[in-house]
Amino acid sequence: MAKRKSTVTPVPETIAEIQNQPITETIEKNYMPYVMSVIVSRAIPEIDGFKPSHRKLLYTMYKMGLMNGARTKSANVVGQTMHLNPHGDMAIYETLVRLTRGNEALLHPFIDSKGSFGKQYSRDMAFAAPRYTEVKLDPFCAELFAGIDKNAVEMIPNYDNTTTEPTLLPTTFPNVLVSPNMGIAVGMASQICSFNLTEVCDATVALLKNPKTDVEKILDLMKAPDFSTGGQLLYDRAQMKEIYETGRGSVRLRARYVFDKQHNCIDIIQIPYSTTIEAILKSVGDLVKEGKIREITDYRDEIDLSGFKLTLDVRRGTDPDALMNRLFKLTPLEDSFSCNFNVLVDGAPRQMGVIEILHEWIRFRRNCLVRELNYDLGKKKDKLHLLRGLGKILLDIDKAIKIVRETEKEADVVPNLMTGFRIDQIQAEYIAEIKLRHLNREYIIGRIKEIESLQAEIAELEAVIGDELKQKAIIAKQLTEIKKKYGKPRSTQLIYAEDIVDTPLESFVENYAVHIVLTRDGYFKKITKQSLRGSDEQKLKDGDVIINSEETENRAEILVLTNGAQAYKAKLDDFDTTKASALGDFLPAALKFDDNELPIMVKALTEYNPKHHIVYIFENGKGVRIPVTAYATKTNRRKLTGAFSSSSPIVAAFYETDPIDILMISDSGKAILIRSSLIPEMTTRTSAGVSLFTLKKTQKITAAVAGDDIAAFDGASKCKKIKIPAAGVTLPSVESGKNQLSLV
Repeated sequence: MAKRKSTVTPVPETIAEIQNQPITETIEKNYMPYVMSVIVSRAIPEIDGFKPSHRKLLYTMYKMGLMNGARTKSANVVGQTMHLNPHGDMAIYETLVRLTRGNEALLHPFIDSKGSFGKQYSRDMAFAAPRYTEVKLDPFCAELFAGIDKNAVEMIPNYDNTTTEPTLLPTTFPNVLVSPNMGIAVGMASQICSFNLTEVCDATVALLKNPKTDVEKILDLMKAPDFSTGGQLLYDRAQMKEIYETGRGSVRLRARYVFDKQHNCIDIIQIPYSTTIEAILKSVGDLVKEGKIREITDYRDEIDLSGFKLTLDVRRGTDPDALMNRLFKLTPLEDSFSCNFNVLVDGAPRQMGVIEILHEWIRFRRNCLVRELNYDLGKKKDKLHLLRGLGKILLDIDKAIKIVRETEKEADVVPNLMTGFRIDQIQAEYIAEIKLRHLNREYIIGRIKEIESLQAEIAELEAVIGDELKQKAIIAKQLTEIKKKYGKPRSTQLIYAEDIVDTPLESFVENYAVHIVLTRDGYFKKITKQSLRGSDEQKLKDGDVIINSEETENRAEILVLTNGAQAYKAKLDDFDTTKASALGDFLPAALKFDDNELPIMVKALTEYNPKHHIVYIFENGKGVRIPVTAYATKTNRRKLTGAFSSSSPIVAAFYETDPIDILMISDSGKAILIRSSLIPEMTTRTSAGVSLFTLKKTQKITAAVAGDDIAAFDGASKCKKIKIPAAGVTLPSVESGKNQLSLV
């Protein structure tokens, strides 16, 4: 990797120079160096997966000997890191916190910690001061520094030229994809999610064996991101493929939960990586306060030493899966993680897909490996050179001793050995430093035997350095060993689209038995059975009468038919319970009827049964049966225009589950009694129907009753007809004026 050079822009000396400087020149000379400094030296991670702040901190801990031994105070590490990182102590400590095991931000933490380091999933759970916490490097860090002392990476001077630091860390695995990273620079940003170490190693090995491995194969090996907070990832292979190819996109994450039947509560045990518990609690709390979620009676944070847990107490009878599906839509319990794989390569930012990143890491890792092998090769060649010099004195050990003994000055020993045995200065220095006890044939022969093995090792190293395939084989072997040693099962569970059940965003409705009442003037009551036990006498306005009354449940939906040939629908739960002694809700106002519109029938429905009908009787003597399914709607529509035919005024409407008897009375005092099954079914709501009652031109139907109400009319049975249309029979009770008030 090339050294980075900082350029210092000359500052204009006078106000005139500043005023006369074009804006483009100002941006180029003053602003751009700052931009590049932020991008290259601060915000964007490099191919080793680290930003400079991470790298300086970890390298400082490595040089402090924290790979082994006891932990040290975090304050000590922060202070030592300032030799490489001239930022404030708190900025350095915050960097350290995120890399610790205690913070839980990484799948594979780099720092073994003791003390309170806050939590990645909490905004308010603060970390303790550095004087209270202790840290050391995790054993996993051995894979970060392998070969760093063998010139595996380039070392550069620190900011004050008092020591050196690595430009990159020679990571033996693609840490850039294993550790999540986020950075906001100037004009660009980077957001890299974490992937499972085992899957990343498998995908990298596949690319090492076949550089042309396609994205489909990589997707099979490296399925999707994996986050330290676990949760569930809504898997879309096409979407994942786009991220792998372009380095941009987003993934949907949702919480994982279990339902505790014994305590009737939902325990949320994992949440999306991109949210916090405070955001979730606030969102849930707002929904509960606003009455949008009625199932939840209490919610609390139960995080303790055993791990993460957010508890929701729910009402009896609540479907936990349906509730959670609604919470996923309304709260951060489901959130997205935006991917933007911007990585510095050779000092320049590049947005890359997963395969391109792995190819770049392989190139980087091969370079580290070759530098390390060249270091070993140099050391072995130096040793071989010394041993060859030692071999020359084997021919005449007495001569070497004589030269040393007869040399008067110490400074002349090395030159005399060089002359006497025709060896160079390095070999002569080595021989001169051999202890007197080792100047024997056995010792020297033993050392010379190493020459053969050294020559073989050198030949092997040179072969690897010159062979790309052998280098890749070594890297693949290292990755396989890392996978076996540090690999973990996936933390984030994958769920597929076909496994997701969509739940409508409806509020929880508490269910209980109710009694509903509708009056002719449009007053509607919903009364609990308990209230009715105290008093069942209904209060009505003067002259008003009850036209509908039935038992149902609070979760039912009401269908209201009006004299304007329209239908209105509403949830029964939308109405407050009242008492029999109250007038109730005025339906035309509650459901926003048109002017002069009044209800003629109300029916509570828990389902739209295709075998059930609504029977309409019109003034012109016609009637029709419409299946109740004609009023079912996919959306929560309040108003249905054209509920039935408006060609003749409506007299009455009846809900039919099984065939019923209907008594129709004309203004001439005649009536017919027919079975509802005689009336043909029409699927079109606005059908005018068929003739039921044969009327003269000036006559019309004035009333119609059904079921038990027919018994109030004396002689009704004499009006029974088995065919339609039928002529009316004089009804004695109507002719005499009896029961006139009971006609609706």
